Amino acid sequence: MKSWLLEFRYNNVILHDQNSVGVFVEKIGQEIQSGIGNCSLLFGDRCDLENGFTLLFRKPFEFTALVQGLSNGILTVDIHLLCNNGLDIREENIQKLREAILDMENICRKNTMEFDSLPAIKRGRSFSAYDKSSFGSLLEYDFDKLVFDQNTPYQNVRIFHSKQYGNCLVLDNDMNLSESDLQYTIAITGSEKEDYTNKEVLVLGGGDGGILHYLKDRGPKMITMIEIDGVVLEAAKVHLRGICGDSMDFYKGENYEIIEDDCVKYLQKYVEEGKKFDYVINDLTAIPISTKPVGSHWDFLRLILSLSMQVLKSDGKYFTQGNGANCVEALTMYEQQLLDLPCPVSFTKEAVCVPSYLEMWIFYTLWKTKVEK
Repeated sequence: MKSWLLEFRYNNVILHDQNSVGVFVEKIGQEIQSGIGNCSLLFGDRCDLENGFTLLFRKPFEFTALVQGLSNGILTVDIHLLCNNGLDIREENIQKLREAILDMENICRKNTMEFDSLPAIKRGRSFSAYDKSSFGSLLEYDFDKLVFDQNTPYQNVRIFHSKQYGNCLVLDNDMNLSESDLQYTIAITGSEKEDYTNKEVLVLGGGDGGILHYLKDRGPKMITMIEIDGVVLEAAKVHLRGICGDSMDFYKGENYEIIEDDCVKYLQKYVEEGKKFDYVINDLTAIPISTKPVGSHWDFLRLILSLSMQVLKSDGKYFTQGNGANCVEALTMYEQQLLDLPCPVSFTKEAVCVPSYLEMWIFYTLWKTKVEK
């Protein structure tokens, strides 16, 4: 199914005259039949001074058109096309209908240039190409193929192919990383300002292999990567070669090791052993979006922060993603959590454009401000 959502302004004074409303809605019906196809009026609530009017046109098994004239002067025309029939409605048909309605008497044109109608909303496909930005706006991707789809004990793992981004890892319906998102990996490893030579690096999560692939040839002494979901690791090796290359073909190499397990368990183990790292890179999850820093997601975030600070060397650095740059309240709450850590820390943040995220994304760098005794 395809849905086009058109919006206009009309002279709501006509609501006081049923004859004027009758002429107006009849003209709308004529334009719909002329521009889209023959149809009949299935329902009509012609005039209500408080609520305006509502009309429903329909051609069985082909399309419906819902027309609503609100009492505040807003007029909406929603066209819904069933795609499994012979009727072919194109964008140009919708644009012609829009222009025809704009030319009608009692339609109010703006002084500035009108925007074209929005593209059709596509529904009923085998998979959805839609997502929400961090601040709730609608995003549409150019997915043309579902490459991989599997439920695990931890999450739903899907990989889509995009014409412009390559293969994209989507976890629980959330865009995680695409083969075009090298900017993400660069940002979460210090934006090329760090020297990893002979350094001990701990990566929390990172199952797509991007961080490991980016760092392992930059001279680190050892990279320990802990990813809980083996399905992500195996799917990435096959379908996300543009991210991980051949770096995860073997789970252990000369200067790296991939551990398939719960990173909390290993963090607690490292704390007990007194093991320290030069860099801790948290690639687990974004900062939760909520009105208060409470709940299981925030508890997990605080736990990871606390344990990570305990295994970080006094001169070490901790890197993590934040969330979308527009999520100011959530980012502010996260920064308050940093101020409340038992170990005093300082931090910087930067906004980076990650291609497949379709928005600016915040990344944090933390370091201890007092030398451990």
